[in-house]
This record gives sequence, structure tokens and C-alpha cells, in this order.
Amino acid sequence: MANSQEGPFIKADQSVAELTVKALILGALLSVVLSSANAYFGLFAGMTVSASIPAAVISMVVLKAFRNSSILENNLVQTAASAGESVAAGVIFTIPALVIMGYWNEFNYLETTMIALAGGVLGVLFTIPLRRALIVKEKLKFPEGVATAEVLKTGEKAGKSIRYLILGSILGGVMKLGSTAMNLWSGIFEQAALLGKKAYLYVGLNLSPALVAVGYIVGLNIAFLVFLGGAISWYVAIPAHIAIYGPPEADTAIDIGSQVWNTQIRFLGVGAMLIGGIWALISIRNSLVVAFRSGLAALKNRNNGQETPRTERDTPMNWVLMGILVMLIPIFVIYLNEIHQAGISVFMAILMVLAGFLFSAVAGYMAGLVGSSNNPISGVTIATILVSALLLAALMGTSEPARGAAAAIFIGAVVCCAAAIAGDNMQDLKAGHILGATPWKQQVMQMIGVAAGALVMAPVLGYLLEAYGIGAATPETPHSLTAPQATLMQSVAEGIFGGHLPWTMVGIGVGIGALIIAMDQYLAQKGSSFRMPVLAVAVGLYLPLELDTAIFVGGIIAWLSERYFKRNAAGKSPETQARAREVGSRFGLLLASGLITGEAIMGILIAIGIVSMGADSLRIFDSPPAGSYPGLILLALAAWWLYRVIVKTYNAQQ
Repeated sequence: MANSQEGPFIKADQSVAELTVKALILGALLSVVLSSANAYFGLFAGMTVSASIPAAVISMVVLKAFRNSSILENNLVQTAASAGESVAAGVIFTIPALVIMGYWNEFNYLETTMIALAGGVLGVLFTIPLRRALIVKEKLKFPEGVATAEVLKTGEKAGKSIRYLILGSILGGVMKLGSTAMNLWSGIFEQAALLGKKAYLYVGLNLSPALVAVGYIVGLNIAFLVFLGGAISWYVAIPAHIAIYGPPEADTAIDIGSQVWNTQIRFLGVGAMLIGGIWALISIRNSLVVAFRSGLAALKNRNNGQETPRTERDTPMNWVLMGILVMLIPIFVIYLNEIHQAGISVFMAILMVLAGFLFSAVAGYMAGLVGSSNNPISGVTIATILVSALLLAALMGTSEPARGAAAAIFIGAVVCCAAAIAGDNMQDLKAGHILGATPWKQQVMQMIGVAAGALVMAPVLGYLLEAYGIGAATPETPHSLTAPQATLMQSVAEGIFGGHLPWTMVGIGVGIGALIIAMDQYLAQKGSSFRMPVLAVAVGLYLPLELDTAIFVGGIIAWLSERYFKRNAAGKSPETQARAREVGSRFGLLLASGLITGEAIMGILIAIGIVSMGADSLRIFDSPPAGSYPGLILLALAAWWLYRVIVKTYNAQQ
């Protein structure tokens, strides 16, 4: 991989096509598609993944049909698509909580759209001063941004690359169709046993190739930490709780574990995320000062008439400040419409802006250190909702718990959208910095992507709610999308106003998080390649173990691939080895992205079919005839195929 600190690929004095009509249209379309897919996948799995590289590959293939297309056009397309995917993450982590808690019966179009749009636009505005501070001065690595730039540089190979993206999408879609719509097999393999009413044992594996793909993308380090969090919950905390308090009343051993996890143990994740978000904020305090100074210096230079190179021209800081003030108006109106108290609504809007900037900076900085997949969006959102709920409870009282909890969710939703956009957009700005893009044009495309994604969020969520249900599964909604993050946000907000938040579990989670942070600091001092970012463990603590296990399987595939690379490096020149490793990894990444995208898009298509034709329109069996075993076999074949594609493309470069 090329050194990301070398001069830009397109020099500042070169003039090439960049912000064009075809880039605008294609970027907006990909934003709609990928944001819709990410909305489904995030509600299902509790995690989202970056859309930058798949969007870059699709853009290269499509724009090759036009004359005079350029690498900077492709970069702007992936920038817009990535922004749409990010705003979807911010929405689905928070807004469904309003439906789960019963405050909304449906996803109100105007409110959902305005929250997504305002939060997303603020996220873009907040990253403008951060770009110069974190990318130019701090020179953080932003791994996904570097990878995206390298994919765009090798755009002449996009024709072959997209084949794997398409094939992966087909397989992911077919497996989703077979398990969810046609009911050919169960989507989860799980077994549990209660031994002597004191000892508890559970094993589970979600049979989703998309989850395995997520594990491959994040790598063994993060996948292991996610599984570690799940193991702490299911192999330590739940058995300990049952041994001390006895098992709750439930029909099956699986239900016993699920009930203990839902009511108590998952709040370990709340505590771990809370301390993780606070720690991230402490970690970047110096960079926040740098960001402010850089933005003010750029504005001063502009006012003095100093010429700024094309590759360093951001949106002017006075426009940024005006944009933030303008965004306060619709946010205040939404808050006032829901809360009906002007003073409280003003307080909420001001708190949202302050928390939004601070936590957007956290997300951007952490994305630069460990990548967008590991940024602390969930942690900072929980911290926002917890602090907001405590302050609102002091101001409003607790006589109207539903309204108070909803108010905290509204604040958290805008902050979450801003932080999600900030972390992912900083990766895109890093790619642009390497390629020689014009920053203000990227920032315009980020706005386009946010707007396109925001406009379709409410209809997509409405279809998913009507077709599957959102929240805990019931006999009427057996395939309900669990929305892990939104469920946690709802539990925290309602727990504050209802006085039933299990503070003991939250406190233990804070302790676990503090221990993980201390261990990570020790590893950093030792210079270890293995790190322990606390948010990865926190995610595992509150995800069902069957999801953690599937992600871990993908991490093992990533480890096996790296092991194969190292074993076959003997006798090869460093340049040949680096090229082969990069190509093998990239093709694996595209296949994995296809598995995720195909499953997510099929999930939305199934939802549309269920809403329009009925829940049983595609069902072949009332219950899977062979249980989960066909899905287990297909998942094993998908995992083997992913590994073989990586190895095959690696060997082809030798």
C-alpha cells in the first residue's frame, strides 16, 4: 500500500473533472441504496460497516461508460454514498427507540427526516475544522480512507473486482430469502441447558453470511474482542446471576438466558460504553484545541487575501458557523413540537450542539486511530442520552416519564447522526487528501449524500416495522429486527425517568470498561500490535452471543488469510508480496461487502413483499423441516468461498 503521507495523486495545480452532474446523480443514487441496506443490517445485527469501497468500485464501473471521467469524480461518488450509509447508522441506533417505547406508533416522516438531515448536516459542518487538525497536522492514519484511496488508484481493475461484489450480493440475498421469507431453515443455531437450576450453558451461532463478512472486515483483533464481550456476558455474568438469584420463570433454557440478559446483563454494555465514550473525549482534548485554532487560522488567511492551494480549500469557517446556527432552527421546532415547552426546547437544542461537536470530534479522532468500524458512536450516544435524561429529569421532573425519555432520545438522535457522519466522513476526507481532491467539493457531496439518505429513512423504517417488527421478538413477529442499540437507548432513557435502571449492572460495566482501558494502555506502552479498544468489548457485551460468534468466525477467516500470506511470502520480493497481499485483501473485502449488501437489500425487498402481499406470500414451510442444519452447511460453504477467493487472487499476483 502506498505511503499515505506522500504528495497528492492529483497535484494542486492540476485541473481534472471532479464535481460533475453525473457524479452528483450517481452519488445520490448510491446513497439511497446503501443507506437503505445499512438501515436493515444495523437493525438486524447492531453494527454497520463502511460503504466507501463498494461505492468506489461501483462508481468506477459506471463512470467508465462516460468520456473523461476521473479518479476525483469517483472519489466524490463514494463520498456521497458513504455519507448516506452513515446517516442511516445514526438514525437506526436511536430513532427506533421511540417506537419500541411506544411513544411513536410509526416513523413520522417529517420528524425522522429532519432529525436525520439536521444531524447529518451538523456532522459535516463539524468535520470541516477537524479535517485540517486531524488529517493535515496530526497525520492520523484513517485506515479505511487510505484503503479507499488505494482502490481508486487501481481503478483499471474494477471490472474484475465488481464480479465478486455481485456474486457476494447474490449469495447473501439468496440465503436471506431462504431462511427469512421461504422458511427453508432456521436462521439461528443455538442450544442451552440449565444444570441443577444453578449452572447455565449456552451456545449459539447466527447463520448470516453478512455477520461473518463483518468479522472479516474488522479483522481478528476486533472480532475477538466482540466475542470476548459476549463470553463475559453469557459464560460468566449470566451463569453467576442464575447461581445467585436462581433462574427466572421461562418455558425453555434458551428463554431463561435471554430473560436474564434482557433485564440485567446487557446493562453491563451500557456501563462499558459510557466509560468508553468519556475516555475517548479525554483522549482527544488536545486535538480539539488544534481544530479550533486551525479553523480560525484558515479564516484569517482567507480574510487577508492569502492564496490557499486547491487541495486545502475547505468550506469557509463563517459559512460553517452560519450553517450551525441555521440548523438550530428546525431542531428547536422539532423539540418544541414534541415537548411543548419553549425553555426546555432551547436547552435541548443548545445541549445537542455542544454534545454534537464534542462527540463528532471523538468519532473523527477515533476513526483516525482505529477506523470507522471501531468508532465509539454507541458509547457517546449512550453518554449523551444518560446525561441528557438526568438533566431533563431535574428540569422537567419525572411525572411524565414517556415524554422525558423521548426528549432524551431526541437529543441523542441528532448527536448520533452527527457523530456517525463525522467519523465516516473523515475517512473520505483522508482519501481525498491522498488523491488530491478539493475539500470543499467533498463537503458539498457529503451534504448531497446526507440529504439523499435522510429522505428515504422514514419509508424504509416504516416498511421494516410493518413487515418484521422492531424490538423483542413476539409470536406475531418471530423475525423481529432486534435493534440492539436503539433498545439500549430506550432502556437507559426510560430507566432514568422510571427509576428502574439497574445501576448495579451499569456500575459493574463501568468497572469492566475501566479494566479494558487500563489493559489497552498497557498494550500501547508495550508497543503491542494487539490492542483492546473498549468499545469493541462493550458492543459484544450487549449483542446476543449468536451474533458475536458469527462475527468471530469472520475474524478467524481474516487471521487464516494473513497466516497464508505470511507462509507464502518466502522467496518473494517485498513489492510482489505487498501487491499480492493488497489485491487478495481487496477482493476479499469486496466479496464480504457483497454478502452484507445482498442480505440487507433482500431484507428490504422481503419487507416490501410482506407489506404488499402478506407475511406468508413466500413461505413454503410453517416450520423449517431440517431446523438450522441446511443454513449451517451453507454458511460453512460461504466462509470457505470467502477464504478461497482471497487465496486465489493472492496467488494470481505471484
